[in-house]
Formats: sequence, C-alpha cells, structure tokens
Amino acid sequence: MRIIEQRFLRGPNLYAATPCLMAVVDAGLDHVAGLGARLLAKLPDMPPEASARLSDCHSPAEALAPVTMELQRLAGAPGAFSQAAAMPSKPGQVRVVCGYAIEQVAGAALRTAHDLIRALAAQEDYDLDSALAELKDKAQHYAIGTSTGAVINAAHQRGIPSLRLTDEANLFQLGWGSRQKRLQATITGATNNIAVGIASDKQLTKTLLDQAGCPVPAGETVTSLAAAQRVARRIGTVTIKPLDANQGKGVTTTCSTEEEVERAFEFARKYGRHVIVEEFLRGRDYRVLVTGRKIAAASWRRPPHVTGDGVHTVRALVELENANPARGDGHTNILTKIPLDELALQVLAQQGYTLDDVPAEGVPVELRGNANLSTGGTAEDVTDLLPEETRDICIRAARTIGLDVAGIDIVCQDISQPLREQRGGIIEVNAAPGIRMHQYPSRGTPRDAGAAIVDTLFGEDDGRIPVIGVTGTNGKTTTTLLIAHAARMAGLRTGVTTTEGVFVDGQQITKGDCTGYRSARSVLTSPDVDFAVLETARGGILKRGLAYDRCDVSVVLNVSADHLGLDGVDSVEQLARVKAVVAQRASRAVVLNAEDDHCVAMAAGLADGVELLYFSLDADNGVLLRHLDNGGRAVYLEDNTIVLANGSRHEALVDVRQMPVTLKGAARYNIANSLAAAAALAASGFGNQEIADGLRSFVSDWKSNPLRSNVFDVEGVTVIVDYAHNSAAYAALAETARAMTPGRLVGVVAAPGDRRDADLVDIGATCAAGFDELVVYETENRGRAAGSVALMLIEGIRLAKFEEDHLCVELDVHEAIRAGLARCEKGDVLLFGCGSDISELLEAIRPTSPEVAKRIEMQAA
Repeated sequence: MRIIEQRFLRGPNLYAATPCLMAVVDAGLDHVAGLGARLLAKLPDMPPEASARLSDCHSPAEALAPVTMELQRLAGAPGAFSQAAAMPSKPGQVRVVCGYAIEQVAGAALRTAHDLIRALAAQEDYDLDSALAELKDKAQHYAIGTSTGAVINAAHQRGIPSLRLTDEANLFQLGWGSRQKRLQATITGATNNIAVGIASDKQLTKTLLDQAGCPVPAGETVTSLAAAQRVARRIGTVTIKPLDANQGKGVTTTCSTEEEVERAFEFARKYGRHVIVEEFLRGRDYRVLVTGRKIAAASWRRPPHVTGDGVHTVRALVELENANPARGDGHTNILTKIPLDELALQVLAQQGYTLDDVPAEGVPVELRGNANLSTGGTAEDVTDLLPEETRDICIRAARTIGLDVAGIDIVCQDISQPLREQRGGIIEVNAAPGIRMHQYPSRGTPRDAGAAIVDTLFGEDDGRIPVIGVTGTNGKTTTTLLIAHAARMAGLRTGVTTTEGVFVDGQQITKGDCTGYRSARSVLTSPDVDFAVLETARGGILKRGLAYDRCDVSVVLNVSADHLGLDGVDSVEQLARVKAVVAQRASRAVVLNAEDDHCVAMAAGLADGVELLYFSLDADNGVLLRHLDNGGRAVYLEDNTIVLANGSRHEALVDVRQMPVTLKGAARYNIANSLAAAAALAASGFGNQEIADGLRSFVSDWKSNPLRSNVFDVEGVTVIVDYAHNSAAYAALAETARAMTPGRLVGVVAAPGDRRDADLVDIGATCAAGFDELVVYETENRGRAAGSVALMLIEGIRLAKFEEDHLCVELDVHEAIRAGLARCEKGDVLLFGCGSDISELLEAIRPTSPEVAKRIEMQAA
C-alpha cells in the first residue's frame, strides 16, 4: 500500500460540509489474512462501529480510514466520519476520506496508520505507544485553548463564522470582511493596548482604581528585600507578588514574619525585578468577569487542595486527584493538574505536612496559597450572589482600566455582602481573563462566558457580509464581474475572485487564477470588503473545498464537459456533483440555469428555506414556466429584453442591445450570464433600477475582463479574443460571431493539453461546425508532446468533413494569427481562441502593421 496523494479539504467539499483529509492510495496487496484481528489487538478500545469494519478486514487500503480515525481519537482530536471507495477509472487505487478536528494531527495520523498497517501486514513489530505519544503532543500543541474554544463555539451557535489565522497561536477572525472581529484567547480586536499595559502593572492598576473610588488593599512596589520588610512591618500581614506576572506566578499570601517575607520576596523576584508588597485581605478569592458593561459571571476560586482519607499520603491523594479526567496539562482541559513543586512544599509545611504524611479523614490540605485555575485550583459559581454595589464597582474598575473584557479579582469574606462593609477589595484587574472557571465550574451553575464575549463584540449582528458564490463550466468570470460591478455602483466595497486575480474595491491585489480556497479567504479576511462575489472553480473545490461555511446566494451557470479525467472526475455527472457543492451551501437563494438538465437536477438538493431562482434565454422554457406558475422568481429573455418575474408579475429590466457585454445582443452566452447576474442581484435584495444600471454600464473589455470576448478592429476585420477552452465555449463564440457579420468566420483555435483525447477531438469537430476557415495552433500542452494536441483537434475537424483547403496548421501562436488574418477580408470575423495574453495578438500584427498594433495596444490599455 502506498499513499499517492493527500489533500486537506478545509471547507465544505464533495464529501462533507466539514473539513476532511482526502488521500488516494495505491492498494498494493489486496488481501492480508488476519490483518483486521492484528489491528484490533493493537487498538482494543476502538468504537464498536469501527471495530466491526476491521473485524473481517483483510485489505490494507480498507483498513486505512478506520485506523486513521482511531488514532485521531486516541490523540484527543477525533474526526466526525470516514469513508473509502475504489476509483473505477484508476484500477487498484482507493480514495480514503477522513474527517478531522486538527489538520496537523490528521496528516500525522494518516502516516502513522499507514506505517502501522504496513508493519502488521508484514508481521513486524510496531512501537504504537511512541507514535501515539507524538500524536498527543501534536494535538496538544495545535489545540484551541479552552477559553478561546468557548468563544468560538458561542460564535458558531450564533451563526458567526470563524477563521483560524495562525496554526499555532489562538488568533482567530470572527465574522467576515468589514464586519469581522479579531480574537486571541479573550483579548479582542477592541481591547485597548494601553489598557492591557495598565492591567499588567498591578501598582498602576491599584492607583487608578483608588482614584476611581474602588476599594483596593494598601501597599507599595519595591525592588529590595529591605524595602519589602519595611512595608510589611508597617502594614502587618501581607501578600507579596511580582508587579507584572500573571496566572498566580510568584504570589505568596499571608506573610507575617521576616523569614516569610524574605522567602516570598525571593520567589516573586524570579518573575520580575519589581515586587508588590500589599495588605493581605482576609477572606475568599473571587473572580468576576466583566464583558462590556455587564457582569457575565462570578466564581469563588479555591486553592488546589485534597481531602484526607486517613489512608493515603498527601502525594498519593494529589496523584489520585490529578488522574481525574477533567484535569489536564496547562489549559487543555477543564481543570489543570495540581503541581507538586517547591511552593507546594512550603504551603504544606505551613500546615505541618510533608508529601509523605497521611492526613486524617475529612481534613482539607491546601497545596497553594492562591486559587488560580492554572495552578490546579477549582471554582464555584457565585454570580447570583453579587450585590448591585459590587457589580457597579467591578464594571467601573474594568472601564477605569479601559478593558472591554476583564477579570476582576476580589478578596472578601462573603461575596454576597457589600465590599466596604467587610474590608474587602479588588486585588487585580486582568486582561485576557481565563473563562474555564465560568464555563465549567466545579460546583454551581455554568455560565456561558464565551457567549457573553461574543455579545460584547457583535451585539445582534452575525458578523457576515453578503457572499455570492458563482460556479459553472463557462461564463463564471463575466458573471462574477457583472454582479460585483452592480454592487460597486450601489456603493458597496466589493471583494472579487476570478481567474484573473483578486480584486478589493476595484483594485487588483493578486494576479493569476484565483478561484480557489486561498483567494476566497483573502477576500473574506479583508476589512475593506462589504460584499463578496467569489468565482469558484472545479479545481478549487476539489483541492481545498470552499473557503466559507455558507454563502447567501449560489449561482450555477451550466455544466458541460471540461477537465474530465482530472482529480477523479471522469463524467459530466460527476462534474455536476462537484459544482453542486456551491449550490448546497447557499443559505438564502440559488440561481440555476433552467435550460441545463444538470443544473435543474440540483434543485432537489437545496437546503430547506432556500429560494430557487431560474434563468433562461428561452421565455417559453418549461422548467421556468412551471416555476413561475408555482409563484417562484426567475429572469428570462424576451424580445431582446431582460425580464424579472415573480410569479405572475413580470418587470422589464433592460434591453440587451444597450449592454456592451452582449456585443449589441449578438453574444447570447453573455446575455445568459447577464440573466444569471440579474437573478443573483435580485436574490441579494438589489432593486430593479440598481440591477439595470449595473448591467447597462458594465464593459467587458481587455482592461476590465481580459480574454472574455474582447473585440478589436484590425484593418476592417473584427477580431474576438477569448479564452475558449472547451466545445461549449467554441460553439457559443461561433454563434456570436455569426450574428455579428454576414461575412466569413475564421477561427484560430487551440485547446489545453490536459484534456482527454476524446474531448480534444470533440473540440475540433465543434470548431469545424462553427467556422468557415480554421487555423490550428498549440498553447499549453501540459505534458503532451509538441504537435500531439493539434493532431487530436485536426482529427475532430476531419471527422466533421471540414474541407482541407480551409484548414491550416501553424503550431506557433503568432504564425497562426498571421495565417488567420491572411484568410480574412474586410467585414469578416476572426476568433482567436484559447489565447493567454493580448501580447500574442500584438506580436503577430506588429511586424507587418505596427500602426494597427499600436492602436490595439491603446484600446487594451
């Protein structure tokens, strides 16, 4: 067994709406007796369903998916589903798909599963324990922190999308485009940097709170032991802590003697040069979470402790408590394991214990002087006990420091009583407060602190900008640009992805074929985008999945043979299933071509509540008419007019002859694209006049829409430049050219070399049927030998009984264009198909007609 290829499908894809790892495997040995039993012996805790799949399994390739899933589960990052299927077009190969929670863990689990299966198939030993330890380390390294995860989950429950911006840091974007917010742990994009600096300076925090009338303990900041002892003598019992540490690092409470002050001072100095010596407030340790101008939660934090049973030593009691599944290392679990370090020994000694003593039954033994969860503490919810006065003080404290999300640490005897009456006070204000204690208290009512933070960030908003996904075989770029143009005219800053690049508010920020995951994500992460229109190609869906969980409106223009034989897509029906991924992710509306059976079939797979709009060049199309009879909406062409219909109500939008993109009504494929754009805009809530103005003013020239039916005049010959690359495109262009002239049509044609032989032959036959003269050249052969693509096209041309004296072969593009122009007379139309740049036309013309080339160059600019 050999892994040939693997892809991480990070968004909705052909197999699921959630992220998947897809691998293609060369099955190799298809039968290894006893393989399943050996795997189950190594993985005895596999869930019943997966265990059943393996029990009679003798195929290494079939075992790969369930073993990969089990390894992810054991690592602590389980996936949701898996599947494996043979690939009929590639005998001996199997496609394995595994859902995942953490991409890095999934990839490592697949490799580990492969190595484990191969070793057991060969009856060799395999160190699974070491491999699992590495997987667990990787899962912990890339895991989302508990606090961050609580906020992300709360956002998802509200329908707010999220994007992880870094693999290792917990930096997230919530929402899209201009409505996005940033989040890192519980620091938000709205958190004031100066406020964070103030909160990290505990003495400055106390000073500001004191000025604001908030109760705080007396104390000073010192840098020497002598000064610390002097302050302690003046105050009495003190707490000693670093000036700017966090998570309880370096904190010692209840220091009364000079020796205790000295030990505490040296401990605090390990975490910073400046040390605070302040009044020790007697009572319990409480944390109040403030989000915006609200109290989200409050907890009584208890120091880490164990309770004696009269049998076990302190050490054994701690080991038993740390075995609690709720406890983990760092912030990876609800609670943190209790450390047995030097500070724990000191706290034990103050109580008269060592680690090897056996406390009496029922006697509590503390392991820390502070109650931070990060050092093993526990928490009990007390939110409902807070008096109004204490709530006001906490909100005032957070606002005084300037934090939108703050953890207010309070020490007092009884949180249900006013602070001043019991000499309680605020000892710290924390930026980026942990919220585990509120989400998962050891006792009391859980509080959804993550939702409280989301409410502060978004209010009632869902953080989404309108998103339109456009797919199909032909016309995607033009339709995308038409929609985006109308949206920009309506005053919206658009983000656009096309085969030409990524555009933000009309400015190109990336050049190239940008119709996949990464490009769409660049639009969704741009703060300057109010409205996204994303051209979504077959390749992008298959390679990485969609960049969005859902879009408002999906547009599927058509489905015809193209790119077949690539990426496991071997038929038009399979290609339609790929395009349908975009349709299935619409939340508001889907626009489908009523004249395309594959598009019409997609209507059955739409989510509940999603509106369906059809478009058609044929006003009498049966699918469209039945849809209107049922009260649906559609856009169609009648008497050169684009009509928007809503049931029995029909409204004219624009005469297509007034639209430059239609070449005075000759380019029916661009009329179809305009119908689809109009439907998408209507579904998005644009008014009729806004739609009409957008369609009427869009110009598809070399500058705005290169290689999409760009028209030039070459000494009386009309030259159409278009990246036609399949039979449907060539047929549509021939129809357009025929409508533009009574003269002859000359085609200078080629096709990409990664098409199947049969598809190249079909392109040749289509061109033979559409043109009067043909010149065949070669462009991107993509691995084929020079001349081989042309031979396939010529075979199709000859099969169509095309006259030989009207056929010419010039493999060089410049020679081909010159040969095509030489066959033209004034009034003829020449189609230059499958071109890659205007320079090809210019370089062909310049040697003999430099003035004409200069004029075309000026038109293109």
